[in-house]
Amino acid sequence: MNKELLREKIKAKEGNHFDFVFNGSRNQVEKFSGTIIETYPSVFLVETNEDIPRIKSFSYNDVITSNLEMKEK
Repeated sequence: MNKELLREKIKAKEGNHFDFVFNGSRNQVEKFSGTIIETYPSVFLVETNEDIPRIKSFSYNDVITSNLEMKEK
């Protein structure tokens, strides 16, 4: 997938709720729900839906390389 096209698609989904699965280093898998709150040229920000919300940043390459899976709720 083209990075520019992906950036536009994610920007259009700002404010929407998603379920995320992040495949980190050393086979660490993190599952969480959150909302895309802002997009930038290289990264986008997600606010988690936890008791104490956190803001996480991800690059568009994380989505392209399947390190980050996103499913809209």
